[in-house]
Amino acid sequence: MARTRYAPDRGLTARMTVTMFLLGLVFVGLVFALVGILTATHASDGAIIFFPVLLGVGLCIGSFFYSDKIALRASGATEVSPQQAPELHGVIDRLCALADMPKPRVAIAPTDMPNAFATGRDSKHAVVCVTQGLLRRLDREELEGVLAHEMSHVAHKDVAVMTIASFLAIIAGLMIRFAFYGELFGGGGGRGRGGRGNNGGQLAILLLAVAAVGVVVYAVSFLLIRLLSRYRELAADRSGALLTGQPSKLASALQKVSGQMAAIPTRDLRTAQPLNAFYFAPALTRQQSASKFSQLFSTHPSLEKRLTELAKISKQLGQ
Repeated sequence: MARTRYAPDRGLTARMTVTMFLLGLVFVGLVFALVGILTATHASDGAIIFFPVLLGVGLCIGSFFYSDKIALRASGATEVSPQQAPELHGVIDRLCALADMPKPRVAIAPTDMPNAFATGRDSKHAVVCVTQGLLRRLDREELEGVLAHEMSHVAHKDVAVMTIASFLAIIAGLMIRFAFYGELFGGGGGRGRGGRGNNGGQLAILLLAVAAVGVVVYAVSFLLIRLLSRYRELAADRSGALLTGQPSKLASALQKVSGQMAAIPTRDLRTAQPLNAFYFAPALTRQQSASKFSQLFSTHPSLEKRLTELAKISKQLGQ
């Protein structure tokens, strides 16, 4: 974690360590499984394995260094100067002084959906973005609570950690796709064609085995990442509330944002869902938010859980 006045979170550090350790074990298992598959099938075409890995490494590196640019482009946001958004910059200036951290770049997204996000691999490359819908709906203290939450992600280097943690899931997803399209467009295409039939059968087995391993690795890494992501949001709520000393304002902002989501067209919510991992509150449709099962796959804890934790902080500060 960066040296700021944001309260350290040992629980978050412990969960990050455990998650990385478990993902490391999964990675070792993946390597052994792929070596075993190549050995067992005697397949000479290892591109179906090595190319997804190399592509995954490239995507992770790109995401690590350019997450701020990618997120701003995806949201259609534009950076704004203090002259263009004096109140927003004023709130962020105050939070930077409270937290003793460098000021991030500031952007506004032209959407009515009330939300905010922070991204960037470290505090020197960070950007905090709010939507026009959020600025229109929250008062200054509620906005401060939301931005304190977002800047906590920057202080804890959450984007860098989650990018690294996602490495295995990206590789596994690419392996599944390559195996599927390889089987669809030629895996086993040599079956029954003279001497090439055996090679075609081996390639088909290789593709199916790679797909099976990819599914298992993706499922395990996906659930581990989601578990870490949900705790990461609770940790940001806590450290942001402690920094401002007003957890009730953050709770009020959460209730407003979550309640106003119901008024946003479903089409717009679905369009925004790729950015859910960044957002202050996930863009969920009414059916999704009502589903208990969906919480297992959610990037954020439930609203009830977040409000309960903030109420505990309010009680602690009151004591």
